[in-house]
Amino acid sequence: MFSAWDRRDQPPEVEPASGLQGFSIDRTFLSSFKGILLETELALTFIIFICFTASISAYMAAALLEFFITLTFLFLFATQCHLRFDRLNWPCLDFLRCVSAIIILLVVSFAAVTSRDGAAIAAFVFGIILVSVFAYDAFKIYRMELVPGPSQGDQQ
Repeated sequence: MFSAWDRRDQPPEVEPASGLQGFSIDRTFLSSFKGILLETELALTFIIFICFTASISAYMAAALLEFFITLTFLFLFATQCHLRFDRLNWPCLDFLRCVSAIIILLVVSFAAVTSRDGAAIAAFVFGIILVSVFAYDAFKIYRMELVPGPSQGDQQ
């Protein structure tokens, strides 16, 4: 008869290696509305980073930071890794990502346009477009995820 001590001393059962199965990309997410929105934010942030690099390199850190944060969220959502961290409120984190990006990019874009350089003006224009995309994303997150829907008692 096996006791708890005997089972503890046995080696764990070895499962066949499944490779990087946990990091498979969900292609339906990438073609969904949220996926396309994140990809648009990523592309515009990269364009702003290039514009700041060409003109005022002091402001490129903000664009690079937003690029990596957006890339991280895209990776977590596309691989479904965010489901493993169920204690985090992902809609709230995504909303805060959008709001912080709006504030940072507005300040940096308006500061960059004062240089009157061609690339800085292009960064300002793309920055305003990106701020509107982030604002739309934050609005959609707020409406869909953060605001509770009507309950059964509210409908009459």
